Amino acid sequence: MKALRFDGSLRLVDDAPVPRREGEALVEVICAGICNTDLEIVKGYAGFRGTLGHEFVGRVVESSDATLVGRRVVGEINVGCGSCALCRAGDARHCVARTVLGIHGRDGAFAEYLSLPTRNLFEVPDSIDDEEAVFVEPLAAALNIFEQVDIDKATTVAIVGDGKLAQLIVRVMALTGCSLTIIGKHAEKLELAKVTGARRFKLQRDDRIVSIERNGGSIADEKFDVVIETSGSPSGLRLAMNLVRPRGTIVLKSTHHEATPVDLSQVVVNEVKLAGSRCGRFHPAIDLLASRTIDVGPLISERMSLTNGVAAFERAASPSTMKVLMWAK
Repeated sequence: MKALRFDGSLRLVDDAPVPRREGEALVEVICAGICNTDLEIVKGYAGFRGTLGHEFVGRVVESSDATLVGRRVVGEINVGCGSCALCRAGDARHCVARTVLGIHGRDGAFAEYLSLPTRNLFEVPDSIDDEEAVFVEPLAAALNIFEQVDIDKATTVAIVGDGKLAQLIVRVMALTGCSLTIIGKHAEKLELAKVTGARRFKLQRDDRIVSIERNGGSIADEKFDVVIETSGSPSGLRLAMNLVRPRGTIVLKSTHHEATPVDLSQVVVNEVKLAGSRCGRFHPAIDLLASRTIDVGPLISERMSLTNGVAAFERAASPSTMKVLMWAK
């Protein structure tokens, strides 16, 4: 089968074995999305070697559960051991023995087929099209913040970053009615967040933060209850530290291969909480897409084929690009 593999360099192969794992379902990939984690992996993050990709929609072609065969599905990317306390509690996201689709110990979705246990698969309602379904996994990651931090109308929230995940986060945060601000480096990306009603500010090269709206005011003296760092850059945490109020919370969403320099004395002196945030539950994300509460269409920049996967990665790495989708066929 065709697969986009990374072994120190990114290359398309046409002789990859079909990934059949005992007791798991075989899924024919329809469409998959490139996220920032994929881009960081090819720079050296996580030390992964194999087929990349973890945001996907596909169709089950083989399964011990006959009712799944032929069904469109998305898949939770963490596959736990099934027997530890976390797995028995129904949460394999932090199982120490887990594999992670396209990230750790398991070939991913940039291929014609992938393998996952049936317990990881979620059927996609007819009201969600293939391209929208690809966003279930990153939308679930955005929603995971609500499992970790209490946010309501009285909360002041700043989002550092204006990329793919930041756009999903600003949309789900807007549902709370909170006071919402987004800070990024790209005016055209910040424009995409206008629909949420968030205040939008552009980070200049000299680290000044400038409103891109008329009479938008300044945030030079503002501090926020919650700052969500999703810039994908090591410098994002430094900015988040400058924005959070004493005893506020910073939620860390970025994964990158570079070291993150930070003065931890500020965390101590200001009693700041740092919360790492990763994968979320799929059902809430599916519900938001099915109800048309979240519109992800404007976040798609490019549609390419798996055959052009290397070029798709080059396109996805452009600062002006949002989501690049790869169709397996």
